[in-house]
Amino acid sequence: MAMESDKIMFEVYREGTYTGKYRVVYYTELNENNKEWEINRAMAGEHFYDGFLRNYRKEEAKDLIEGLLKRMNEGEAMTPAQFEREISAFIPETTAK
Repeated sequence: MAMESDKIMFEVYREGTYTGKYRVVYYTELNENNKEWEINRAMAGEHFYDGFLRNYRKEEAKDLIEGLLKRMNEGEAMTPAQFEREISAFIPETTAK
């Protein structure tokens, strides 16, 4: 079972203003300098998906998420369930739906 420190909490959202682009915020990696701004930006957007990633191979998971966001921002339709299936290898078992 993964410990809390072994997981990264994140959210994918669509900007509510300006570009309407999909973005991701990794909440557990924010610091005092950017925490408030990033959280406010995500809260102003439209929620798409949230969850946890395993800390193990996190860079690989982040690369995959960036690729999915690029596809979505280029117009590919994707549901939250499809998004979750794409990243399922990086989701801790205790939080997999």
